Amino acid sequence: MQSCKMLFNYAPPSLIKPVLHFTSSFALSPRAVPHPVNKIPLFHSLRISFRTFAAMSETNSASDSMPDHIYGTWYSVPGLRLRDHRFTVPLDYSIDRNASPKISVFAREVVSVGKEEQLLPYLLYLQGGPGFECPRPTEASGWIHKACEEFRRGTGLSAPLTPSSMSQLNSAEEVAEYLKYFRADNIVNDAEFIRVCLVPEAGPWTVLGQSYGGFCSVTYLSFAPQGLKQVLLTGGIPPIGNGCTADSVYRACYAQVIHQNEKYYKRFPQDVEIVHEVVKYLAESEGGGVLLPSGGLLTPRGLQTLGLSGLGSSSGFERLHYMFERVWDPVIVPGFCKQISYYFLNAFENWLDFDTNPLYALLHESIYCQGDSSRWSAQRIRTENGSKFDAIRAVKEGRPVFFTGEMVFPWMFEEVHALRKFKDAAHLLAEKKDWPPLYDIAVLNNNKVPVAAAVYYEDMYANFKLAMETASQIAGIRLWITNEYMHSGLRDGGGQVLDHLLGMLNGRKPLF
Repeated sequence: MQSCKMLFNYAPPSLIKPVLHFTSSFALSPRAVPHPVNKIPLFHSLRISFRTFAAMSETNSASDSMPDHIYGTWYSVPGLRLRDHRFTVPLDYSIDRNASPKISVFAREVVSVGKEEQLLPYLLYLQGGPGFECPRPTEASGWIHKACEEFRRGTGLSAPLTPSSMSQLNSAEEVAEYLKYFRADNIVNDAEFIRVCLVPEAGPWTVLGQSYGGFCSVTYLSFAPQGLKQVLLTGGIPPIGNGCTADSVYRACYAQVIHQNEKYYKRFPQDVEIVHEVVKYLAESEGGGVLLPSGGLLTPRGLQTLGLSGLGSSSGFERLHYMFERVWDPVIVPGFCKQISYYFLNAFENWLDFDTNPLYALLHESIYCQGDSSRWSAQRIRTENGSKFDAIRAVKEGRPVFFTGEMVFPWMFEEVHALRKFKDAAHLLAEKKDWPPLYDIAVLNNNKVPVAAAVYYEDMYANFKLAMETASQIAGIRLWITNEYMHSGLRDGGGQVLDHLLGMLNGRKPLF
């Protein structure tokens, strides 16, 4: 089997879940003709915020003298050889390169042991988010092992935008102005910069986009298809309508979130009463909540955000249930009042990761914006669901308390300690209207790049119906529709998901 190099682009999270009992594969259009995969390097890189993908970036003045590309020596983890690259790229690609401030984008190159010097094709991996870094490779296993059989791979490690690093910006206006450069359009610009530096004769490479990484891949198809050999999408087909599509996204996602809640409580019916007790305890506490280890406040509505990770990924139900098993401290002194355990409070904060990855909260709704503002869409659409997500009312009425999903609310910037300093900047970003375009539907309608996508039928993060609407606009895309995996199928399936998608493009999986 041919090998490849991989590059990892650190991106957020998505970002980034379900299981039916059927799979289907079909081509929406014959206009894109797949070609076989050769050796492929996998490159994982990103501007952190990956430019919004958890890439970590450091800004420098335009006058600083820095080489465009530096790289280190090879080093090892079991079964893999790795090499680090750093690229000096413009913060703002819309102006003269010499006039723009610069940031440093990190990429990690990964290849199977013994293949370091082979001329292998590259695979660029774009992680979910926005605002979360890619997991660091520790061994040749799962989909990374599969990818290194076919590609050279890389992973991103740009200097991160954290609460501490962003404290160098002096005002909310400066923060909002700076962060506008960390969306999918500039992630693609960074990827093209790196591709020209790395790929022999600046040839095209393969891109694998997971969750929000898939959104960025569709942006790539829109504005720089010449840089793409083929595209693989896993749980990451975005809505591409003009204006802000966030309202339609959240309307669809709230319905799926309700379904996931119902499935959770069916599996763990005892948790209905446990969550009721926690909500009552929080509501009756001084200030309407309990102080968290960081100094933030856990309230009933904050408790509901556990659904972000707990309801949509494999083993999420189990992790959520076992977390509630230890919600209370044991009473070891007779007569002592019951209290929420430090274990639970600490687990709650670690579950959300806003203290280390604030970009996810700050830029989450902007990923849906083209020429219009989101105006805190998740909060507005939540009110359309009446009292379904009112935790206190659910307790009074004796019905299950529903957790929320992949949604960011304005009150988080008051209750989450790490986000408080960004409250004003978050409001500015929510009201910003002049977001540049992220997709070109005309180009997608005439796409010639081979594209294969895994679409998860019960995906809580990338809604199935909306994904299918967009897929109908991408010429030649081949879809694998399945309920065998959740949104985290790429990670959970070992190499099976990647192998299936590659097979759809290299002829191993028939068209019909």
